[in-house]
Amino acid sequence: MSKLIYKTICFLIMKTSILVGGQAVIEGVMMRVPGAYATALRLKNGKIISKKHTFDSVIKKNHWKNTLFLRGVFHLYESMKIGYKTLDWSASVYEEQQNESSSTNNNKWQKTYDYLGNIFAILFAVSLFILLPLFITTYFVNDVNQTISFNIISGFTRILIFITYLLLISRLKDVKRLFQYHGAEHKTVYNFESGKDLNYREAQKFSTKHPRCGTSFIFIIMLVTIFSYTVLDSILLLFINQLTIPIRFISHIICLPLVAGFGYEVLKFLASKQHIGFFKALSKPGLWLQSITTKEPDKSQIEVAIFALKEAFGKKLEEYSGKQYKADSIG
Repeated sequence: MSKLIYKTICFLIMKTSILVGGQAVIEGVMMRVPGAYATALRLKNGKIISKKHTFDSVIKKNHWKNTLFLRGVFHLYESMKIGYKTLDWSASVYEEQQNESSSTNNNKWQKTYDYLGNIFAILFAVSLFILLPLFITTYFVNDVNQTISFNIISGFTRILIFITYLLLISRLKDVKRLFQYHGAEHKTVYNFESGKDLNYREAQKFSTKHPRCGTSFIFIIMLVTIFSYTVLDSILLLFINQLTIPIRFISHIICLPLVAGFGYEVLKFLASKQHIGFFKALSKPGLWLQSITTKEPDKSQIEVAIFALKEAFGKKLEEYSGKQYKADSIG
């Protein structure tokens, strides 16, 4: 059951940062850099193990880096794909440590279980954060054809459910450790972006809250949906007589990738303008939410995050070290 919770969290908030960033996994951190990503895990005996993969984004392959909205859609898809893959690996290592005598028969069904777990996590998130707010809103808005008021209430209901969900799961012991690794990931990314040597002493000085975090991303998407779905519903009313819950739900799901692409552009813009007071203020709500989704890590957790980043860069680390970066200014 805990594994399914992890997958839902991954789907919601553990997206990689725009370029150099990562994701917390079970007892470890995944770091993604240009051309590769690596996951490092801390075993019970204290040893750190890692797994590296080369990775060329479809955005780079097809020269879509400057294609607005489309790049956000594919970035989200790739982040989810990498996130689930690394989370599955960390979960399998963790389970092997818990029960080293696991049988071959159990391993035989592991892939099926992982696949079903991914499907369940997505369905759970969609039901909780898209379908449920629609049903709740019908109790406050009598006219189902209302577009502005319906989507404003639905949007803020979605945000309230999201915050409540985060507060509830953050009380779980295993999730607290996951959020500590999330904080370690952010500190390490800050350390890298500062141009200072990658080590525990430097990394611990930085905040656990980062403007490019998946928590900020999902919060921005929730705000963007209020405007986007209002426009969408208004267009639908030109062709149909009544906006029923099933029609809203299906149309909102279909258009979610476009909304995510728009949200990506907003996050990308805000992350690069943190030196301007107005735009820094707009990023504050997402950073406040990270008070829930990130916790102060200990030394061993920061060491794992640094290990993952160094493994991901490999020999290319020297090429990037010693320089200061903002948002996606490299690659």
